[in-house]
Amino acid sequence: MLSSCDPWHTGSVEILADLQARGLIHDTTDIEELGRQLAAGPVTLYCGFDPTADSLHVGNLIGLLTLRRFQMAGHKPISLAGGATGMIGDPSGKSSERNLLDDDGLAENLQGIVPQLRQFLDFDGPCAAKLLDNRAWTVGVSVLDFLRDIGKHVTVNQMMAKDSVKNRMNDGDGISYTEFSYMLLQGYDYLWLAENEGCALQVGGSDQWGNILLGIDLIRRKLGKSAHALTWPLLTKPDGSKYGKTAGGETIWLSANKMSPYRFYQSWIGVEDAEVKKLLLQLTFLSVDEVDSLVQAHESDPGSRTGQRALAHELTSLVHGTRSADAAVQASEVLFGKGTNPGSVSKSALEFVSTEVPSSVYTTNDSTLIDLLIETSLVTSKGDAKRAFAEGSIYLNGERVLDAAAMVTPADFLHDQYLLLRRGKKKWHVIELSA
Repeated sequence: MLSSCDPWHTGSVEILADLQARGLIHDTTDIEELGRQLAAGPVTLYCGFDPTADSLHVGNLIGLLTLRRFQMAGHKPISLAGGATGMIGDPSGKSSERNLLDDDGLAENLQGIVPQLRQFLDFDGPCAAKLLDNRAWTVGVSVLDFLRDIGKHVTVNQMMAKDSVKNRMNDGDGISYTEFSYMLLQGYDYLWLAENEGCALQVGGSDQWGNILLGIDLIRRKLGKSAHALTWPLLTKPDGSKYGKTAGGETIWLSANKMSPYRFYQSWIGVEDAEVKKLLLQLTFLSVDEVDSLVQAHESDPGSRTGQRALAHELTSLVHGTRSADAAVQASEVLFGKGTNPGSVSKSALEFVSTEVPSSVYTTNDSTLIDLLIETSLVTSKGDAKRAFAEGSIYLNGERVLDAAAMVTPADFLHDQYLLLRRGKKKWHVIELSA
């Protein structure tokens, strides 16, 4: 668990300056007034997360971490699961209509993301976070009541001016009335939270700016109160594409069931050198000074990939825990020949290795090595195996084996479960002993 929040007066004054230094402020309403309110006492803020899948992805990380940064500065975050808005779909940043979720699909997605929303915040203590679902206050509202109480305060001109609407109207098949209405629901969320939870700040990505301002306008009209907005730049690569996917097109999910901690770790090892500082600032809790020191070390020897390795370990620790991050490092060192002896690594690391290379489950732990090499297709025949032994290209648990008559015994199984076979530098096979 991350550290508990500090009393507001020790951290609140610096929170905006810290966000600015990290490149996490794209737009704000009156920043001086917002700073005064943050300095005057704890402020309640929220960020919404729609359950469009059964896991959040890396694009949601800045929102989760921003809520935590405010909590650590003494403020009170609300993590909002969009049980209602998720049924509609936010058109922001989308070029086509989302598939609508039914109740079962929505419930399944919520079951997946709610634990992730809880993971990053502290729900106890003086700055206790809240986890709410906007379906709780929308499910009982009739269409007529919504149009009368909310719709009458918003002009079509306002809605048409939003970039998310204009972009969709100018391209493709346009935008449905369903998605057109999304911003009204989001505005209603902010209004409800302001009235019932004292929420005075909504945070989100820069593509949410128009939706948040609509909510602020509703609060002013309905409650006669002021409220604030703060957005951060979307997390994008140098070519403008989002960081939500790996180079191979795989979505970077936060769920270990959808993306293993090892693959999550590996997805950050390959980021460009020029991106390291930005990602360390925006996606970790390392201080700005710590990031500067890391970047300086990285730039002095880019080939060592110090920055990428620090980024990958910090992020994997935040999302999957330090133990999984350490295991991912060890698995990487085993697979990429960093001189690490497989016999010295953790069982978790060997489990990661077994999921990334060809593997088999065996019921016996007593066999000749040459037979195992043939059965696992690392060699094609006994003659091929003997040539490989003579060349010195056969490895058992990281150790070169030259004896073609070598036996495999129970003592060879690491953690009594895994046997690592390798031919040359890249041909691997893991044998797992069944229970």
